[in-house]
Amino acid sequence: MAQAMQAIFAARPDESRGRLYPEEGSAHRSCFQRDRDRIIHASAFRRLKHKTQVFVEHEGDYFRTRLTHSIEVAQVARTIAGVLGLNSELTEAVALAHDLGHPPFGHTGEDALERLMTPYGGFDHNAQAIRIVTSLERHYAEFDGLNLTWETLEGIAKHNGPVEAPYPYALADYNARHDLELHTHASAEAQVAALSDDIAYNHHDLHDGLRAELFSTDELAELPILRDCFARVDTLYPGLNYYRRRHEALRRFFGVLVEDVLEEARGALAQLDPQSAQDVRMAGHPIIRFSPRIWEELQVLRDFLFHRMYRAEEVVVMRQKVSQVVDDLFALFLRRTELLPKQWRKDVEDATNETALARIVLDYIAGMTDRFAIQEHERLVGGGLAAAI
Repeated sequence: MAQAMQAIFAARPDESRGRLYPEEGSAHRSCFQRDRDRIIHASAFRRLKHKTQVFVEHEGDYFRTRLTHSIEVAQVARTIAGVLGLNSELTEAVALAHDLGHPPFGHTGEDALERLMTPYGGFDHNAQAIRIVTSLERHYAEFDGLNLTWETLEGIAKHNGPVEAPYPYALADYNARHDLELHTHASAEAQVAALSDDIAYNHHDLHDGLRAELFSTDELAELPILRDCFARVDTLYPGLNYYRRRHEALRRFFGVLVEDVLEEARGALAQLDPQSAQDVRMAGHPIIRFSPRIWEELQVLRDFLFHRMYRAEEVVVMRQKVSQVVDDLFALFLRRTELLPKQWRKDVEDATNETALARIVLDYIAGMTDRFAIQEHERLVGGGLAAAI
């Protein structure tokens, strides 16, 4: 059954606010364990295997995808939650689900869909994740979606903090039926998942950038947040080969981030002295966070990655190509909805206006993997763009 809770402010399965559609409890798993397992078995979770993190999925076998990123986030989140006495099952569920709403081609695909959906209510990947787990996963006999608990849905919707009105339509639609209290912060468990996301991508983007040879190990060793990590490795292992040297330094960088979050969280919790999970939500500020010093040094790192990796020439060229794929598919499916797969035809028949049709097309394209989007573009549009990607 569930783990033994230590912290009085941890989310407790027996105090869950429940599911939109009531279900009998499991004899062997807590409600948060069931949420985690449903997420792992979801079609959208499997598709993360072929969705971009930074590099297009087929560009190399060692680059992170949304799936490997989500697994790494969950690993960090479990560790931090366990140390702080939080519910690791809820933390892991939110961590595994946090990227379900991302479209193909990473932030490039997201930028394209935001632009294309401007006349139709916009696009937000967190809101899309809620739409996936509450509507678009259609496998169960008694409900659409995964029928997750209130706590898991809350964590997916606002792990990055309160959501300001007007809400994205995909989130507003569900929130009208099942109030997620979007004006408050999320549970400590969801906040842990959010910081674990930051830790994971700051760490693995450095690995991926080095593998892609977008910058050198020596350049990383000059960054404030990494300088001490490399110096420590050089002291302990003089003459270590470059590959092991950078791995050891980045491993220490990973540890620095985790320890900083733990130390800062302990201090914030001691000051707040929450007596329940709701006290954390109502604190008015995040409880799980980086220290000001580490936050400032991470900003320097992010600026370095933005210019040297996310906007590197070869990455920008690829962004332009995959943006064209999304643009072409969106225009084509909106114009010719009969090209959508059969399981989408009922939704199309029920659509009452162009906005409703555009949102159906969005749902379909946002669910595509990188490789499927490229294949469909070549099949339906042609022009040889797929060969250039």
